Amino acid sequence: MRNKVKSPRRQSEIIRLLVADSNQMQSQLLVNALRRRPEFEVASCPMEIEAVLETVTSARVQVAILNLDHPRASSPDMALVRRFHIAHPEIPKILLLDSYDHEIVVSSFRSGAKGIFCFSDYPFRLLCKCIRCVHNGQIWANAEQLQQLVQEVTQVPSLRTVNAMGLKLLTPREEQVVALVADGLSNREAARELSLSENTVKKYLFHIFDKLGISSRVELVLFAVSHGEPRAAEWVAGQQPNAF
Repeated sequence: MRNKVKSPRRQSEIIRLLVADSNQMQSQLLVNALRRRPEFEVASCPMEIEAVLETVTSARVQVAILNLDHPRASSPDMALVRRFHIAHPEIPKILLLDSYDHEIVVSSFRSGAKGIFCFSDYPFRLLCKCIRCVHNGQIWANAEQLQQLVQEVTQVPSLRTVNAMGLKLLTPREEQVVALVADGLSNREAARELSLSENTVKKYLFHIFDKLGISSRVELVLFAVSHGEPRAAEWVAGQQPNAF
């Protein structure tokens, strides 16, 4: 009786990965670990948007693993994730974090992440499972993170404003701009989020300031905080309703 020889894995079963990290040594360690797994084909690059976009195209990446040193909503790292997602929404993105809180969890998934992974909480073998899950179209999040997302989805801040007669002061697009500014994004980041030019965002802000009778971003943020009210999540920053 002859022994059966296992056939090599079909090319279709291999998942092509991108590892982007600003720390070269850390990146190489992760790349080497992933390359030991026969189901992965791994490319790597620095955590820079131009390098990420170039590598994604040349390596035909299917899942991206991004190591974020500064994962806050207004940080350059999170802005990179948003730009990457706008350019390639079809590629699932896993964010590697040292730690996280409610703000980071919500900001990560809003920016396009399909999974959050912390090596301080879980072993490497679960990262491999995480990769397979997001590649198959699933979301990778623990119970606490899912609860935070559910709370955020069901109670989205509304920035609608009305005058003394109950008429709306801002258009839907202006409300989006106010929401992003209140979330700490710069004009450039808000423009990328909404697929607009930076100059167009500046024009929106000019109209908003005039309508609300304010003169600075600080006043706008304070106004948004004091006038926001919970409502059902029928709007998400990034959609494009009719502009004014």
